[in-house]
Amino acid sequence: MLACCSCEEKNPTPGPDVPDTPDVPTPTEETGDATIWTTTFDKSRDFAKSTVKFGKKNSMSPYVVNFTDDTYQTIDGFGLAVTQASCYNLLKMSAEDRTRILKELFSPTEGAGSSLIRVCIGGSDFSMDEFTWCDSAGMEHFGIHRLDVEYLFPILDEIYSINPDVQIIGSPWSSPRWMKMDVDGKGNSYNKWTSGRLNPKYYSDYGTYFVKWVQAMEQRGYKVLAVTLQNEPLNHGNSMSLYMPWEDQRDFLKVIGPAFKAAGLKTQILLFDHNYNYDGQGSQMNYPLNIFADAEASQYTSGSAWHNYGGSVTELDKIHSAAPDKGIWFTEASIGTWNYDGHGFGGQLREDMSQIVFGTLTRYGKGITLWNMMLDDERKPYRPGGCSTCYGALQISHDNYSYASTQRLSHWYDVAHPSVCIRPGAVRIGTSGYTVAKLSYLAFRNPDGSYGILALNEGSEERQLVFVSDAHSVHVNIPANSVVSALWKD
Repeated sequence: MLACCSCEEKNPTPGPDVPDTPDVPTPTEETGDATIWTTTFDKSRDFAKSTVKFGKKNSMSPYVVNFTDDTYQTIDGFGLAVTQASCYNLLKMSAEDRTRILKELFSPTEGAGSSLIRVCIGGSDFSMDEFTWCDSAGMEHFGIHRLDVEYLFPILDEIYSINPDVQIIGSPWSSPRWMKMDVDGKGNSYNKWTSGRLNPKYYSDYGTYFVKWVQAMEQRGYKVLAVTLQNEPLNHGNSMSLYMPWEDQRDFLKVIGPAFKAAGLKTQILLFDHNYNYDGQGSQMNYPLNIFADAEASQYTSGSAWHNYGGSVTELDKIHSAAPDKGIWFTEASIGTWNYDGHGFGGQLREDMSQIVFGTLTRYGKGITLWNMMLDDERKPYRPGGCSTCYGALQISHDNYSYASTQRLSHWYDVAHPSVCIRPGAVRIGTSGYTVAKLSYLAFRNPDGSYGILALNEGSEERQLVFVSDAHSVHVNIPANSVVSALWKD
């Protein structure tokens, strides 16, 4: 179980359970000064919204938590992957139902306020076909692909109409096939979507490809925060994939970095985008650190991106310690028959919150994106050779595609709970005060001066915390086996 704060935060030894004191109000459904959202693992409270009146700043409650002057990372946001498969299902809904489901996730005023999404640069195992934006040899053939026009852009347009501050992390599953060579690196052409390796003679063309993709997206009003150079660069087996060992990524970075700079792009470049255990490939251990060690390459990257399909989140401790000036982003995790069916909603929510959300945020993570926003109840559509066992954060009936038939699975809550209280640009701040086993919490100061609290209670007893800000105290009840978000402004 993760500690309630990072090792650098100053929390005392867990104190004994003692009775609550009467000077601090408890949450009600009436209008109050702080807003609370609660989800229990049994869903008896389902992102339930309540409010609480401010208490006295000098509360005598034994559950007091104070904010310290310590500050940590700045947050970009939380969200899901807007895959073509997600767009296909969303576009099957009526306009009214689709707007309702998107507002619940993205609206800062009527919903959770999700502000970060992941978009595939070209096709993926959850697109309607295998493709890139330049499938004929030569960059003169670069152009927006019709499938993104048909599926991706209508959904992005609606998301941006709901929340114009949404930012994108873009990731390619494969380069254009004409840029590939055999994985042995001998330069032989490799005209397949699965596996292959980027031929160095096309580094310049591929850098131009990225530049043109970012420019085309931003011309449409989409804000591209960052790109990763390759989704899962050590995975040969995905339906669309490209093997890119760290040496290749280092060398390509020295080409694409100057191309971004020459084009005046502010979009950040992130390394790796794969598992904590480097897929067990000994020569690829410490993948991003190896690239950071090259001063010429390192100047062009803002940090690294991570998945959790192998290894432990504790790998991020080493990454941050070795390169504290580089950011960390978590970019993909999936739920499916292999984990969700055994854990159930509550078990998966507990694991996701502990290992992904708290695991990333306590290790200086700046943003979190999870996999498919929406799949149907047959886990479709997906590409041959792709994941046939994955669930979406939202599941919808393929019989009617109605709002009433949608279900919110654990990944929806993994995004909604931090999004609703931690706004883009928020800074994680230190805390000191009451702690107890199986209770984790983190505090943030948002750009507008408000405070956001994210809490996880993995225990069987309800807990209380009293957060003391500059002018007030806020009493937050945290039911047994639950996730709670709180937001207020002094």
